[in-house]
Order: sequence, then C-alpha cells, then structure tokens
Amino acid sequence: MKKVRIGVLGGHRGTTMIEYCKKADNAEVVAICDKLPETLEAHRQKSEGMNIALYDNFDDFIQHDMDAVVLANYANEHAPFAIKAMKLGKHVFSEVLPVQTMKEAVELIEAVEETGKIYAYGENYCYMAAPYEMKRLYAEGKIGEFEYGEGEYIHNCEPIWPKITYGERNHWRNTMYSTFYCTHSIGPIIHITGLRPVSVTGFESTMNERMLRVGGQKGQFGIEMITLENGGIIKSIHGDLYRDSVWYCVYGSKGRMECAREDAEAGHTHQIYVNCDEFSGQYREKHIESYRPVREPDDRDFGHGGSDFYSMYNFVEKIRGNGQADIIDVYEAMDMFLPGMFAYRSILKGGIPMEIPNLRERAVREQWRDDTACTDPKVAGDMLLPTCASGTPDIDDGVYEVVKEKWEKMKVDGKIHFVASKAGV
Repeated sequence: MKKVRIGVLGGHRGTTMIEYCKKADNAEVVAICDKLPETLEAHRQKSEGMNIALYDNFDDFIQHDMDAVVLANYANEHAPFAIKAMKLGKHVFSEVLPVQTMKEAVELIEAVEETGKIYAYGENYCYMAAPYEMKRLYAEGKIGEFEYGEGEYIHNCEPIWPKITYGERNHWRNTMYSTFYCTHSIGPIIHITGLRPVSVTGFESTMNERMLRVGGQKGQFGIEMITLENGGIIKSIHGDLYRDSVWYCVYGSKGRMECAREDAEAGHTHQIYVNCDEFSGQYREKHIESYRPVREPDDRDFGHGGSDFYSMYNFVEKIRGNGQADIIDVYEAMDMFLPGMFAYRSILKGGIPMEIPNLRERAVREQWRDDTACTDPKVAGDMLLPTCASGTPDIDDGVYEVVKEKWEKMKVDGKIHFVASKAGV
C-alpha cells in the first residue's frame, strides 16, 4: 500500500509530524506551510532532495496534491482550517485545541459527518505509556467501574514566552482564559474510561506577576470538577504554576492506577502503578504492581514521552484502513474540550455547575449553532468574554515590546530551534 501523502500547517509544532513522515514507512510529507520565512527556510535546508513543497499561505497550500493535513497552527484557529480541508477532500489531524466556540464545534462536527473524512484529534498525552496502559487495563475491568480520577498538566511557560508568543498582544496564549487549554489534563482520563462528561464546575486562580510581566491576561491556573455519565468525578488542573507536573490517577471499584510523579524520578509517565484486587467493595490486602509498559511499535524517542509518535501513527493507519487504529474522533475531542469551555462559563457565573452539551445529538446542536462566546475579539463579535472573572487586565504595550525584543534577540543569537511547542504558524 502506498504511503499517505501529508501536508503540515505550522512549521514549529509541526516539526514532530514532519519528522514522523520522514521516518515512517506508512506516510510521507509533501508540503509545509508557515507564515514565517525563517521557518520555511529552515525546513527547506533540512529537506533538500525530498521534493517537499513550501507555502506561506493556506489557500495555496490546501490545493496541493495530498491525502491529509496536519493542523499545527495556533490553538484557537484549528476548526476553520479543519472544516475547509475536509470539504476539499482531505483527512485532518488537528493539534490541540479542536475549537474555540460552540459555533465552531457544531460546524466541525457537521463537516466530519457530511464529508465522511477522518478527523483525528491530536491529544498526544492520551498516548503516553502509563495512561495508555491504564486505558487497556480499564477495558479489561482491572479496577472495576470508574469512580474518581485526577489529571494534571502544569507547565510554567514564562521562560519560553518570547518564542511561543513573539510579543504579539493578541496571541492566543495572551488572550485565553484559565480553563481553555484543558485537554492535556482531561483528555487521558476521558480516553481511559470512554465516559462522557455531563456537568462541570470551574475554578480559577487570581492573576499573578509571572503572567502579567510577559503579557498573559488569564488567571494563573484553572480547575475543572467534572461529573461523568456514570456519576464518577474527574478533578483536572492545568496552568502556569511554578513547577511543572504531568500526572494521572484513576480510581475504580476494585482499586487504583496511577503513573509516577516526575519528582520521584521513577520513570514518570512511562511507569505505572496498579493497586487493586479481584473484588468490588470488599477490601483485601493491597497488591501493587509497578512496571513500564512495553510499547509496540517502538516510539523511536519521539517527543512528549513518545506520545507524538503514536498519535500520528494511529491517524495514518486509520487512513490506510486499519480498523484497530486508535484515534480520538471529533465527538471524543469535544468530550475533552467542552468541560474547560463550560468550566469558564461556570466561573463567570460565580462557580455554579454547568451542563455539558452532548453534541452527538442534532437537536442539541441547534441550541448552540450561533454561539460565538470566547475571548478572541476577531471571532466573538458581541459575545466577547473577559479573560478572567475580574475582567481583562490592562497591560501596557511596553510589556509586549520587551517580549518581542527578546524574541528578535533569540533569532539573531541563533537560539531559535524547532521545539515541540504549540507555537503555530
């Protein structure tokens, strides 16, 4: 079977997907699109002799002869590009996040249904070794019925702010709300259990100096307390606390599974601990298993704990007709993202619980078809939301000028390199 021909929009975050296509035996990269000339030039130099077309605008890029598109552009702009690509006959792999408004959510789902094209959501943290092993064990009934879980994605981005925002005042990272970037913490628990979220209550921290001095306009971190369809509860926390942390824990009626804490230096998300018994509700002496799950095929040392490899591998295999390929479809993508969106609506209403719409139902979609509420002025129209419950802070232009100067200096000093960030195009 011939290789799947892939185009990549976004030459920074997209570097991982580009490298996958160069090394894989089931895909090849045929086109790259980015708005920054230096990014395109870097890829030209790295791809000499490989017949990869380079574009600086999406409209020309999307006309290229290819089977699928990877969207690694700005996190709040994926849906419009995904819809256009599918309507032009391309399969879509969308980086996080899937949408930024309910209007986009409705339109994206209907584009998938109408075109029949494959849509895969790139929530790579689901494919990290420990949480993915938890998914397998949960399906086997190892810990019984889900009761409670926790997901953490803490990432202090202040040190890298210049090279992920470029000093742009209206960059999505500066204008997002506290619970927007939520699927790294929520997603793996949803993927493990397969359960749909039905309601959420949101919490946000106050503003802090670390965010303000780089131009971030949101609360420092957000929390979602999510009720699932079976009555189980997820606690999700994510944001810019000082020390990074990625961690997942799942409780069931027969026990608990979790990955190693980073500070334990015991394998982190590659190490799983399982503490359960054969009973449900009848406590027995604990029996702890601890091991590193075997990964097949080999992750080849790709980024984010190897998860970047598996998210792309499954997408390509799905296109090639592999019925066992484990992708995150558009409905599951919404189950991962909508809790964050409605947690923020909960925050703005004083912390009351909010129902999470089930957009699998056409009648439910009609209620949200024209809802453009978000913190992006270009999209929200008269439904513009503040970036935190206390209002959008007034940050001096000089802050963004300083960040931009640091970005420009990084380029001059040669300190810019392709990293696995969501820098976008």
